[in-house]
Amino acid sequence: MGLNEIPSAERTHIGFFGRRNAGKSSLVNAITGQELSVVSDVKGTTTDPVYKAMELLPMGPVVIIDTPGFDDEGTLGELRVKKTKQILNKTDIAVLIADSSQGLTDTDRELIGMFKAKGLPYLIVYNKSDIAPKNNCGENEISVSALTGDNIHELKEKIAALSNTDSEPKRIIGDLISQGELIVLVTPIDDAAPKGRLILPQQMTIRDILDADAMAVVTKETQLAQTLEKAVSKPAMVVTDSQVFGKVSKIVPEDIPLTSFSILMARYKGFLETAVKGAAAIDKLKDGDRVLISEGCTHHRQCGDIGSVKLPALLKKRTGADLDIELSSGRDFPEDISPYKLVIHCGGCMLNEREVNYRRKCALDCGVPFTNYGTAIAFMNGILKRSLSIFPDLLAELYDTD
Repeated sequence: MGLNEIPSAERTHIGFFGRRNAGKSSLVNAITGQELSVVSDVKGTTTDPVYKAMELLPMGPVVIIDTPGFDDEGTLGELRVKKTKQILNKTDIAVLIADSSQGLTDTDRELIGMFKAKGLPYLIVYNKSDIAPKNNCGENEISVSALTGDNIHELKEKIAALSNTDSEPKRIIGDLISQGELIVLVTPIDDAAPKGRLILPQQMTIRDILDADAMAVVTKETQLAQTLEKAVSKPAMVVTDSQVFGKVSKIVPEDIPLTSFSILMARYKGFLETAVKGAAAIDKLKDGDRVLISEGCTHHRQCGDIGSVKLPALLKKRTGADLDIELSSGRDFPEDISPYKLVIHCGGCMLNEREVNYRRKCALDCGVPFTNYGTAIAFMNGILKRSLSIFPDLLAELYDTD
């Protein structure tokens, strides 16, 4: 996978925050070496967050986010400030840009308080050192000039030091399989499938299988039985798209482990246990209960769409209740989850782990169960226990099995 093909969700997200006219956009341009953001002496030039996926040495692949001024005013200003707050939910590293000639203001201190409240590693950057140099900077502070380029390289080094690049890389499936094993992947090709490509979780799973020196066989659900018959050796695992979970479970013999891309993604994003517990809430739903079905990406919903058609149909069949089902997609996730009785989220492949966990925490803080597509579908098809057999410790913990 080339650098430009690395999904945004797998990149470190670096957010640049500060007051209007502190030089955020100028500094972003200096760091990236590109005219990424419009620069002007007029306050409030940046009206919407600007995103740029790129390589930032010495860190590697990142997403740079230039945000509107946090001290913006008026009705539109309030909306921009709200957007800035939302950016914090997907930020891995926060960079506060302060004007060297003014030092830290109350607005800057408010932002720092928000960084701390969200547990974000952050850096304070005093810009415009060419006109007002600041000496005696603290450990997480640096004085720079976007105009002259002074200390820009050192700033990059400080940002890189805040990243978690030394941690062991997470695996989708590679740690669950062994070298030389055969893994069968079931990928439906229907009206909802993207034209000319596989969806991201399928791509990531194939790559991780190859990295584990195992073998991936990709087939449609209509050819699964034939694929299993022709396999020279018994597959070590079958991984299926959630929407054909029920059909696939009837084809795959019980002695072959079966799970879904969505369940693997829930583990990868760090909320599988939450998703399994949340799925149990489906059987507690009753007439009039509000259920939020949320997707992290935006796409044109078509006939047979899993989120707007298949999941609601399964919920109605399972519960027999007249539910009030609401849909959200992309960055539109409700701030207040308390009115809902259940949140069913997609696998979150287009969201970074911090934002997925923010959404999960929003629900749990309100006492609302949170699950995802694949886990919910497996539960409603009566095959959730089977789909978790590849995680025996979790299975034993949740179902009190030996």
